[in-house]
Amino acid sequence: MNTTRWAASAFFVSILAVSGSPASAHPHVWIEMRSDVVFNDQGQVAALNLMWTFDDAYAQMALDGLDTNGDGVYSPSELDPLTKENIASLKDYDFFTVMRFNGQKQALGEVTEFGQIWSNDKLQLHMQVPLKVPVDPAKGEFMAKVYDPDFFIAMDYVKDEPVSVIGAMPKTCELLVKPVATDAEVEQTRAMLSTKGPDWKPENEEDFGALFAQTVIIQCKA
Repeated sequence: MNTTRWAASAFFVSILAVSGSPASAHPHVWIEMRSDVVFNDQGQVAALNLMWTFDDAYAQMALDGLDTNGDGVYSPSELDPLTKENIASLKDYDFFTVMRFNGQKQALGEVTEFGQIWSNDKLQLHMQVPLKVPVDPAKGEFMAKVYDPDFFIAMDYVKDEPVSVIGAMPKTCELLVKPVATDAEVEQTRAMLSTKGPDWKPENEEDFGALFAQTVIIQCKA
């Protein structure tokens, strides 16, 4: 691996490895994201597709030196080593993805579908994060959040069509995406967190980063 690519990968890995407290954490990388809730043929939630667009500062460092043939284009093959390194690192953090069924955190399966592209001057990473065991939303509420628990990576959904559905969602079910917290709500949450100790945890076995994350819900009528 050349020095530049190692530096870009190491930067991303180092951001993942840093731990902070609710009072001190702040973003070092910014990601705009989209998601797809993936249903299988049995009408069960099987996976979550994630599409991340990195901020320009990270992308500039990550791409430096990757255009090995000098054609001004970053091909998938040129991006492949960086992509694999980032996917391997993200695995240790469950890909920043939490999926719950009836309030219970669900185990994730192996991420085997992933890739990275350079398009419209943006670096984009996509992956499919499967559930180890698909769940039937007709039997309970499915919920998903994608976020960095220590808030060193800011992950925000795009405004237009942030989440969609792929596959055979039952007709009795609907997709809900909770709105972005207002500035006042964020400041209220930050003020509350500043009064807590470093070992404080929210209810439901969540972490403080979950308080800032938008929630994706699949609800079904009986």
